Amino acid sequence: MIKENKAEIKKLLEGFYENQPSVEPGRDVIHYARAIYDHNEVYAALNSLMSGWLGLGGNAHTFEESFSGFLGVSHSVLTNSGSSANLLAVEALKLPKGSEAITPAVTFPTTLNPLIQKGLIPVFIDVEPATYNLDPSRLEDALTDKTQLVMLPHTLGNPNDMATIMDFVEDHGLHLIEDACDALGSKYGGKYLSTFGDLGTFSFYPAHHMTMGEGGAVVTNSEELALTLKSLRDWGRACVCEVCKLAQDPNAQCPLRFNESPLPDYDRRYTYVNIGYNLKPLDLQAAMGLEQLKRLPGFIEKRKENFAKLYQELERYENYFILPESLPKADPCWFAFPLTVKESAPFKRRDVVSFLEKHKIATRPLFAGNILRQPAYRDINYRLVGGIGNSDRIMDGSFFIGVHPGLEEEHIGYMADTFKAFIASIKEAVGR
Repeated sequence: MIKENKAEIKKLLEGFYENQPSVEPGRDVIHYARAIYDHNEVYAALNSLMSGWLGLGGNAHTFEESFSGFLGVSHSVLTNSGSSANLLAVEALKLPKGSEAITPAVTFPTTLNPLIQKGLIPVFIDVEPATYNLDPSRLEDALTDKTQLVMLPHTLGNPNDMATIMDFVEDHGLHLIEDACDALGSKYGGKYLSTFGDLGTFSFYPAHHMTMGEGGAVVTNSEELALTLKSLRDWGRACVCEVCKLAQDPNAQCPLRFNESPLPDYDRRYTYVNIGYNLKPLDLQAAMGLEQLKRLPGFIEKRKENFAKLYQELERYENYFILPESLPKADPCWFAFPLTVKESAPFKRRDVVSFLEKHKIATRPLFAGNILRQPAYRDINYRLVGGIGNSDRIMDGSFFIGVHPGLEEEHIGYMADTFKAFIASIKEAVGR
């Protein structure tokens, strides 16, 4: 009976998602991001929920192995968000307080926040205006005997200059964390981002390249770091065996539980070797993630296709906008399409953004912009190397629109027509 009931649930879900209304340009908002899923993901999550087990289990174990296989890394550790992934990555390195971490001034709050929370000193350098990534020519100037880490976001999925950055970190014996939360599927020199440094982080928030609703992951090729990550994620406990039957079968019995605890005659699962957290997702999220992984190659190709089409349409307006650029060895899977209004343009960001939003095209600024101008960061302890004029320009003039895989030809065409109408209105207003 249970089997028949589950089959009926799956059939009903399939019918529901087959009849979802499409997004009509001009009538509906064309969002900058959209989670793409259907009955397969929902049924996988429900099936996990109906199993009676809510915590991490077999789905999480399978997802971590599959995600590692996709990226070509040794270890993946699931978390409840990309922000938690960044926190765990910084924490796992156990750097002494007062150590310096080089990072760009254009960033996302929870890329920076773990550095502050762990007592590290952020050393900010400017970004390049068209890639929106850290300017690698500033790295040597930022280096001191206190430098321990480069905290590197790949902005909007655009790969940094990994050849130069890897030479820098290897020459000086530094750690590297790649924040690839926006960059799942992006490559540099044929190699996936997140796989260059000590650790890489991902987010599975609905806006990102694939989703679990919420969720994230840290990836690494170091078994020692992987075990530390799992301990920190799981309250700091000692019980983090690399292959654990409990990760696949919650009813299994652990043969090490009462025999190999760091505390004599104490339950290993309740022995704590790190000051940790509970940053785990639910197993039903991992079940959804496994279905999303099946779609990921298609998502990646569709994002690239949409970006290329939009670029072809918007490059005619390069007199008004700085268009996004990627490096020769880079193969980006863009999170979104960024534009920066040139200082010589006869309009401001607010003008074009207001026009797009009025015509139901969603926009966003480039996250925090120059994060040092955000209220929360006015009194932090940091060091600034050189000017950050490009970061200020991005703060004042940049925004992005969507390239997500839910966009079809008619949506790209509508977006292009709306830009055309905006530029025509500006030319009419200024008489040229």
